[in-house]
Amino acid sequence: MKRILIVEDDLSLANGIALALKDNEFTFVQAQDLHSAGQEIENTAFDLIILDINLPDGNGLDFLQELRRHSAVPVIILTANDLETDVVTGLELGADDYITKPFSLMILRARVGARLRSSAPVIVDPILINGFQFSFARMEFFKNSIPIELSKTEQKLLRILVENRGHTLTRAKLVDAIWTDGAVYVDENALSVTVKRLRDKLEDNPSSPVYIKTVYGIGYTWAVV
Repeated sequence: MKRILIVEDDLSLANGIALALKDNEFTFVQAQDLHSAGQEIENTAFDLIILDINLPDGNGLDFLQELRRHSAVPVIILTANDLETDVVTGLELGADDYITKPFSLMILRARVGARLRSSAPVIVDPILINGFQFSFARMEFFKNSIPIELSKTEQKLLRILVENRGHTLTRAKLVDAIWTDGAVYVDENALSVTVKRLRDKLEDNPSSPVYIKTVYGIGYTWAVV
């Protein structure tokens, strides 16, 4: 299920976009200002963001620039700002596409589909990264040809990190992905403990990690692409 965040202060337009894109493979979250959008991103890992520029509490381009400091989530700008300089600025700041209003909902749907297809990760096995060899199919893990023993929980954490390398994953997203046994309660320290154990096994200097980095206030990322 693909999660799409629509950041648009025009509620009727946002509802229209969600209706036009309605699909069994999509779920939508709407935010009418940048503050709300920021809160949603902290709590949920989105597959795509549709972003207006002119919002009640700020400029969407500033928001995009800040977002790109810690996330590579695809962003489609949807705005009335149609000057060539606006388009160039948006793309240079990290937007993946730029659509001006008024627009065709059919074209928007096609652009969204194309962007989600192009951003879908290509899964290979084994994964080779800087002397590491990770085979999740065979449950074999090596660092510089030396075997590494990983628990099932550590394997789950490693897999989601390396398959999304270069992207920041929220703590909530990681907890949901790792502890999927229907447990009602997961200790809030469980993720931190698992991250520490994985760092101890993979990092040359676990106290100054190169690969599994903390993005403070958000979550973790496998930093080396």
